[in-house]
Amino acid sequence: MHLGTHAQPLKPRAVKSSPSIATGQKEPVNGIHIGNAPFVRKTLSLAVRQTFIFIPSMPGFGFSGKPTEPGWTPARIAAAWATLMARLGYDSWGAQGGDWGAMVTMILGHMAPAGLAGIHLNFVPFQPSPAEVAHADADERQMLSDAARYDAEYSAYMKLQGTRPQSVAFALADSPVGLAAWIYALFQDVSDSGGDPESVFDLDEIIDDIMLYWLPNAGPSSARLYWEGMQAMRAGGMPQDAMRTPAGISMFRGEQVRLSRRWAEARFDRLVHFAALERPGAFVHDLRATFEGLR
Repeated sequence: MHLGTHAQPLKPRAVKSSPSIATGQKEPVNGIHIGNAPFVRKTLSLAVRQTFIFIPSMPGFGFSGKPTEPGWTPARIAAAWATLMARLGYDSWGAQGGDWGAMVTMILGHMAPAGLAGIHLNFVPFQPSPAEVAHADADERQMLSDAARYDAEYSAYMKLQGTRPQSVAFALADSPVGLAAWIYALFQDVSDSGGDPESVFDLDEIIDDIMLYWLPNAGPSSARLYWEGMQAMRAGGMPQDAMRTPAGISMFRGEQVRLSRRWAEARFDRLVHFAALERPGAFVHDLRATFEGLR
């Protein structure tokens, strides 16, 4: 089911999935994702269990409204999602996110709006402290090495969109081949596929993802979120205090930027679940384990 709602000046679009048996307290899992329609397709049907799931597209992505003014930072999006859930009438709900959705979900966790029972992340944006770097164990040193490799070899798209989003916007809006190549390269670099994303995703799934940028002309508007995020980071970045909202983390071993459990415990006061994963099925198990204990 698709629905639209006016949350602040924009009209976000959302997918709603209902449980087959709606009993007990309903706690929707608010999944906020960027550029991973195949991930949603693979996990959504598995995740529904006595739960309503809303998957809103962030402003500028998919068929949601496109910002016409500066200022749509991850923090403003987080506030819009809190407004959305209040207007939908839920007094207990959870939020889940990866990639940019993880940033928005972490901000929601720090905001702790009324009704938010907890969050779940499959990516954690963070900067290790000098002390954490100095005292890293072998696994953590590998994490630092992988993150450095990502920054050096795979993050050019992020740096371009974070500094000159309008320059690349014209090409993304003008050329379907250029847009497809731009997005396909991300699947190559960060899908834990050894550079062969079609060994992990069906080609139709990848095309679905590309079309969600091409059909609504979301290439330019989605690129601008990187600039907005960069401005927000320069203005102060994420809160430095440990988050008090209950949180669960699923850390895929193929993720380029990862953190250890002890690094996570320093950033989340109530870490209710932490697991290193290999497969989407395990992710769904972790998602349920996080939220079912918070009902």
